[in-house]
Amino acid sequence: MNLQDLKTKAQKLLESNTVNVIIGYGQGSGGEVRPVFIRKPADIDKLVLNDKCVQNLAVYLTKHEIKKLGKPGIVAPLPVTRAIYQLMLEKQIADGEIVVLGIKNNGIITELTDNKSIRSFISDVPSELTSEEKARLSEIKSLSQQDKWRYWDEELSACIKCYACKSSCPLCYCSRCTIECNQPQWISVPSHLLGNMEWHIMRAMHLAGRCVNCGECARACPMGIPLNLLTQRLSEVIEKTFGTSESAEAFYPLSTFNVNDKEDFIR
Repeated sequence: MNLQDLKTKAQKLLESNTVNVIIGYGQGSGGEVRPVFIRKPADIDKLVLNDKCVQNLAVYLTKHEIKKLGKPGIVAPLPVTRAIYQLMLEKQIADGEIVVLGIKNNGIITELTDNKSIRSFISDVPSELTSEEKARLSEIKSLSQQDKWRYWDEELSACIKCYACKSSCPLCYCSRCTIECNQPQWISVPSHLLGNMEWHIMRAMHLAGRCVNCGECARACPMGIPLNLLTQRLSEVIEKTFGTSESAEAFYPLSTFNVNDKEDFIR
């Protein structure tokens, strides 16, 4: 990956006042990386770029404290760029409101400044699971209905309701989540199997058809639950049943009524 090119582009953006802050990756403890928020050109050497830069930084773009810093530039590998585009489709980021330093798998860094250029940047690179994730999802899909239920029973029973999955997801941006509503209490508070099932199925339904497959929820989970596979499976069903849209008027199938929708799923 071309770190020097990234630093040069980011520094120019700050020096020209094109952006007020660069959201990127910096060196953390124990050899890991962490998010950094650079506001001065003199601090640009804090940026790092390597295979450990996997956190979806788009999660910060909807935070009030980050918005107060001014116009952001953001270091964006492909999953981050996809999340930014989805946020634009959902009217959470206005066209031209940010500058994206998009990074493709070949390491080339491209400055993207509007919705059209971002869409073009990601259009020729499909979002796919890793080979290991594909194999695991295929194995789950091959199970009988009862065995599938037992599989997710076992996985979700480990959940401790820390909500790291929600906090790390750039598309979980609601100002008040369903889990915070207690009149009525939609989701059980205790970390027991029923409450865990209610929470994760509800969240997967909210993300199905919107998820950009960055895998951040699974990486953030301290219990190692493959939450991204649950969402991806639901996304497959949504796409097959309702189709998807990548236009500027993209719809979220589970919140949209269409008289032409198939009804063969109703039993």
